[in-house]
Amino acid sequence: MAKKKESYEEIMEKLEEIILRMEKGDLSLDDSIKHYEEGMKSCNKLYKMLNEAEGKIKILNNGAEIDFENEEQV
Repeated sequence: MAKKKESYEEIMEKLEEIILRMEKGDLSLDDSIKHYEEGMKSCNKLYKMLNEAEGKIKILNNGAEIDFENEEQV
């Protein structure tokens, strides 16, 4: 059976849980390292997803970059 791809929101939730566990400060060094590694993997997944979304938006806007804060085309 194929593994279901995690959504952006699911990965963010997982990352937030990792951060909360680490902020408690009661993990051993080994557990802290494991949580850190898991958190970095989640960050990399999120970064990749955001880059893919940005690429799709650029394609939809015919390659033009848009400054969403100022709503100007660059």
